Amino acid sequence: MRSIALPARAKLNLDLQVVCRRPDGMHELRTQMQAVELHDLLIAAPAEQTSLAIRGMQVGESATNTVIRAHQVVETAAGRKLPTRYWLHKRIPPGSGLGGASSDAAAAMRALQHLHGLKLDLRKIAAEVGADVPFFLTGGAALVEGTGERVSPVHDRPHWFAIAWPGIELGTALVYAAWDEVGGDGVNQLRRAAARVNPRIDEFARSLGDGWQMTGSGSAFFLTCADRGNAEAAVAKLDCWTAVTPSVGAWTE
Repeated sequence: MRSIALPARAKLNLDLQVVCRRPDGMHELRTQMQAVELHDLLIAAPAEQTSLAIRGMQVGESATNTVIRAHQVVETAAGRKLPTRYWLHKRIPPGSGLGGASSDAAAAMRALQHLHGLKLDLRKIAAEVGADVPFFLTGGAALVEGTGERVSPVHDRPHWFAIAWPGIELGTALVYAAWDEVGGDGVNQLRRAAARVNPRIDEFARSLGDGWQMTGSGSAFFLTCADRGNAEAAVAKLDCWTAVTPSVGAWTE
């Protein structure tokens, strides 16, 4: 049986500006995203019917699974059924702002293209699945604008990152709704809104110390480091989920 295994890598928002709230309720943003080596693993193979098995970190029962959503969008674009069995091993914390669900979706779309011999332009349909999905089709470093649909690759320099997650799952929609109330400033303009949704974000940020910043709509924080040793030292004494990971360039598979 043919199968394909793809890493669904996480991302960090090196900065994040909320430009405006549109009349349709969506928010436009401007952010520099950087893919990192930390990843979920998606394995896909042709099957008689579509199914999904998930292992690793637990995903909330109420969460909409973006792998199945991506599958449905690609089937609609292809105009035919594409029965596929998926196995997903979760390593990226859910509700952390690291983009795990969107990356899983992009990996599923790329897997379908390969397994079923499709010739679709996935960039045209990726935004139907989620705002970050267009970025994850190629990864690397990019300037992302609009509601996530405008992705412009930029030059990236290798970095190491320390990542810390307090075990708090934040809903993206809730954080943006809070931004409508409290606004934002600083490097990540969703930081204040995230704390409005869950005040423990402020406590966690204080415990980390200087230099750490929130990624996406939270709740994970990261610290840019000169090398692996410095990144490992930064997380050594933290009492929470942590990861040490390098940046990665764009992928083409």
